[in-house]
Amino acid sequence: MRNASRAVRTACGVKRNAFPIVLSSPSGAGKTSIARGVVRWDPNVVYSVSATTRPMRPGEKDHSAYHFFTDEEFRRRRRAGYFVETAQVYGYFYGTPKPFIEQALARGRDVILDLDIQGARSMRRIFPGTVSIFVTAPDRAELTRRLKGRKTDSAEVIRKRLACAAAEWRAVREFDYLVVNADLDQAIRDVRMIIKAERLRVARQSRITSAE
Repeated sequence: MRNASRAVRTACGVKRNAFPIVLSSPSGAGKTSIARGVVRWDPNVVYSVSATTRPMRPGEKDHSAYHFFTDEEFRRRRRAGYFVETAQVYGYFYGTPKPFIEQALARGRDVILDLDIQGARSMRRIFPGTVSIFVTAPDRAELTRRLKGRKTDSAEVIRKRLACAAAEWRAVREFDYLVVNADLDQAIRDVRMIIKAERLRVARQSRITSAE
């Protein structure tokens, strides 16, 4: 049955356009874990690694967790138009490299990104057809527990992140989908189902010819 399905697609001359998928959420809701989980399951999805000027944390590797740049290098690349968007968060710069996204889409690979609200807005503006998914924890208490459990932020940073969460939630209506991350495995399945449904949209097919 699987081979027959591929034969029908070939006979019909269907070629699908690749697209970006953006996950946004308050810090601690799990967007990065979900994005990386989707990539593990789907070889046609690649993860876009962001750039930052913040110090590398224990266990992190350059070009894996982030592309780690000096302030000078980051500013130089920003002036050259290297980033889709940039932001300054808690004293450090963050940015989304544009070349990787463009190259992956050109090769027919869908690109998944975990970005803040402003980053999602920039992606929708620069890459029409971007699928946006808002991820949230079940409640504020669970969000607080996760932030404290990471043990990567000071109490003051955690307080600031929680204060930002309410403002971020108010942007939920800008998004195409909402995923509540009560269970990581289920949240990954939910996002995979969204991607599968989006791939089947007629509007994403660049060539459709009659099978007759």
